Amino acid sequence: MNAAKHYLDRYNKAKAYRENWVPLFEECYEYALPQRESFYYETPGQRRDEKIFDETAVVGVQEFASRLQSGLVPNFAKWADLKAGSEIPPDQKELVDDGLEEVTDYVFEIIQNSNFAQEVHESFMDLAVGTGVLAVDEGDSINPVVFSAIPLPHVVLDTGPDDKIDHVYRERKNVRYDQLGILYPKGKFDPKVMQKVNSNDTTTVLEVVCRDYSKKNEESYLHYAICTQTETILHENSMRGIGSNPFICFRWGKCAGEKYGRGPLLNALAAIKTTNLTIELILENAQMSISGIYQMEDDGVINPDNIQLVPGTIIPKAMGSHGLQPINAAGRFDVAQLVLGDMRQNIKKALYNEMLGDPDKTPASATEVAERMADLSRRIGSAFGRLQVELVQPVLQRVIYILKKQGRIDLPTVNGREVKVKAVSPLAQAQANQDISSVARFLQLVGQTFGPEILNVLIDQEKTSIHLAEKFGVPGTLIRNEVERNNIYAAMQQIQSQQQGGMLDTGPEATAA
Repeated sequence: MNAAKHYLDRYNKAKAYRENWVPLFEECYEYALPQRESFYYETPGQRRDEKIFDETAVVGVQEFASRLQSGLVPNFAKWADLKAGSEIPPDQKELVDDGLEEVTDYVFEIIQNSNFAQEVHESFMDLAVGTGVLAVDEGDSINPVVFSAIPLPHVVLDTGPDDKIDHVYRERKNVRYDQLGILYPKGKFDPKVMQKVNSNDTTTVLEVVCRDYSKKNEESYLHYAICTQTETILHENSMRGIGSNPFICFRWGKCAGEKYGRGPLLNALAAIKTTNLTIELILENAQMSISGIYQMEDDGVINPDNIQLVPGTIIPKAMGSHGLQPINAAGRFDVAQLVLGDMRQNIKKALYNEMLGDPDKTPASATEVAERMADLSRRIGSAFGRLQVELVQPVLQRVIYILKKQGRIDLPTVNGREVKVKAVSPLAQAQANQDISSVARFLQLVGQTFGPEILNVLIDQEKTSIHLAEKFGVPGTLIRNEVERNNIYAAMQQIQSQQQGGMLDTGPEATAA
């Protein structure tokens, strides 16, 4: 079996597995993401909001994506730092960190000037369902890095022996044969393809990015472009190094053995459907209360097809007949208000959109904002750790890989040993604030209990200050390095020695002389 048929078979098996998830995903799209592209066929511009009677979930998903973006990868802010890894000697880490500070600023300047902010927001809305896919491609001299959010219906995922996503399949439909040379200028086309290059026929191209496990102790990927009609390879490429994979797949949470993630929208789906059904029944009850249900005697005079229940209408009736008689409704639907309040609260809670306090009153103070972010950090702790591994670190590794390839930066490998990624986003800072509070309470307790003398003997003031600066996210360029601090200490000791010497010169012996 050649490579094209091998990957087509794997793709068909992975797609068959995804079909088990499609009804669940499609239901989430229908009730909470009606404007997103469906897994099923639809015409451009087609309305898909017929099942939505309550907008709590639709607005909640938008707010969930915005809140997650502001807490994890905020716009126009540095949400991660490059630090010296474990293989760097301790006496050289400060010097290396100072050099990495400049590289970090340049990397985030590239990210902030790109389309990352708008594309990652689209991916976060897919993440509400469970899985987001972000493609990071090499750009041009003006825009070195280009991001694009890939809708979940466009990709099929597969996992490897380590339970990580190692195969990404993406279909490109209705591609004309005469455009294949433009899409893949370095490709070598099979004679079956060359026979149709001059025709107007179209085909479907399957792009595959998969992990190459034959390369030991090295992260390597293979990229194929396969013509599904002729079952031949159009393009083949090998990519090596950390950050060489253009596809970044990240999940909110997952069950053991599953390939696709499970997002907070799945937890809220039952409440969303209940809320929509309740609103639908309320509207039907309201329509019944307004228009009513009537009965009449079939006397051959009144024609129900010509009756319009509008103000000012005169309805004729036969002498002695009762005409139209309203039928009383079976009951009122006031209990629906109790159900709606609970269901809407459950939806907001599932999507992490609850607010501490009333945002419509006095604007929140800085402490309250920090407490809100700390509360969000505690509630999404497990998902936050997964997103750090599957989104934040791969995005930086991919951007650095592209910038190194273009010769814009010179940096060791970001693998945790030479250079590591340290999160400094608002969510990460909320977790760091707990460490700061612990140190502050310890210093206060020791100082009040045993006095400042014992505290100065027990605590290394210099190391404690550096530790707190790191927890606060203070830029390394604002902290003097060890050499500069030692020079300042030496100068201070020399000044003290001179002052002590001057005091000795003005003592009793000098006066007697």
